[in-house]
Amino acid sequence: MTYEMVIGLETHVELSTKSKIFCSCTTAFGGAPNTHCCPICTGQPGSLPVLNKSVVQYAVTAGLALNCRINRHSVMARKHYVYPDLPKAYQISQYELPLCEGGWVELSGGKRINLTRIHIEEDAGKLVHQGSAVFVDYNRGGVPLIEIVSEPDFRSAEEATEYLEKLQTILRAVGVSDCRMQEGSMRCDVNISLRPKGETAFGVRAEIKNLNSFTSVAAAIEHEFKRQEEILSSGGVVVQETRHFDADTGETTNLRGKENADDYRYFPDPDIIPVILPYDVLEQLESSLPELPDKKLARYVSQLGVPEADARMLTKYRAVSDYFEKASAGVQNPKTVATFMVTQMFGVIQTEAEREHWSPSVTAEQLGELTRLLESDKISRNLAKRVFSQMLETGKPATAFITEEDMAGFDASALKALCQKAIDDNPKSVDDYKAGKEKAIKALVGAVMRESKGRANALAAEEELKKLIIG
Repeated sequence: MTYEMVIGLETHVELSTKSKIFCSCTTAFGGAPNTHCCPICTGQPGSLPVLNKSVVQYAVTAGLALNCRINRHSVMARKHYVYPDLPKAYQISQYELPLCEGGWVELSGGKRINLTRIHIEEDAGKLVHQGSAVFVDYNRGGVPLIEIVSEPDFRSAEEATEYLEKLQTILRAVGVSDCRMQEGSMRCDVNISLRPKGETAFGVRAEIKNLNSFTSVAAAIEHEFKRQEEILSSGGVVVQETRHFDADTGETTNLRGKENADDYRYFPDPDIIPVILPYDVLEQLESSLPELPDKKLARYVSQLGVPEADARMLTKYRAVSDYFEKASAGVQNPKTVATFMVTQMFGVIQTEAEREHWSPSVTAEQLGELTRLLESDKISRNLAKRVFSQMLETGKPATAFITEEDMAGFDASALKALCQKAIDDNPKSVDDYKAGKEKAIKALVGAVMRESKGRANALAAEEELKKLIIG
């Protein structure tokens, strides 16, 4: 029998507010254990939580960017469970009346992944294992989260990882989260079940908790599919449970029995009044939404002429796209700026973390100036590439590396003389070109560029060479 996988994702995203969801403690990552917390973070008796207004605004912004319906009336609820990193034994979350419902994320092939809801909640602390000892760090307790719950619309690991990548790009673009999976500010639970291909009823699902990389998500899904397939194929029964994924072994193992909503004994939190979102605040948040990555990508390709692969790299981080647009201001062809960035800047700014922060040595204005010099034919493309490498190394402007002689370029007679010399010095290449080997002309162009020390215009040299050879 052939089975298909049915997957739903629950994605937890830390919001980039400066303070926590119910108190004024910092949300800064790291710090000495238990130095970023207070009686409210740890649920001490007598402490009263006060909902952070910015958390609601950030969550609404995320909901608008993800095409959700925003509920102007929502309620905070207590979700009960006992775990050492949650000392008050309940998490303040949302249940029956969440802040956002519906919505979707569109994958590159046009398939829409529908969202069930987005709700706000507090993060728990963190257990730290050292040998046989277990310590608890409450610094993360009370950091604001949104939980983005999808419908079970995924049918492959590839769809799940593309969805997460798009989610990450969108939420970064609207500025509500840095979505750094390596720091835990974006993590994912996978609910996966199998059913015979062609059937519509869902199978029994297992939940894989706290996956913190795209690679782990894909590997966990593939492993769990094989595990459940083997059980079903041998006549066994899949048990509803929560499982842990071990990145070292690539396997999932039982963590605990899967809880249902009833097990959490949800009820409205009596300490926090319902959230009422004024119309004017909603309208202001909606109007301040920036251009979203998919629209920006389409604009770069269709209006600016940037190749799609380059446009995807430029739109992945908002700081990178802001830099590109600033550098492109006043240039004739933004594609030239994109080429400089993708082929040379991305070569020295290689890691995702570096690109996210995007603080290159060359300013956008300096790159724009170099591009305009190239477009005005004052310098050749080869010289521009060399100069840009020097700019990236030193942070100095283009004019620091271009002489008056460089700017003078080559007049037609000087270029013709260099081309004739290249022809005289390379008779075999000339014969090859005459015999129909088009690539042979490149060897002659290379000779001209070497002789001119990169100052000649390669395209003009090629035209002149062909003219001289063919006659």
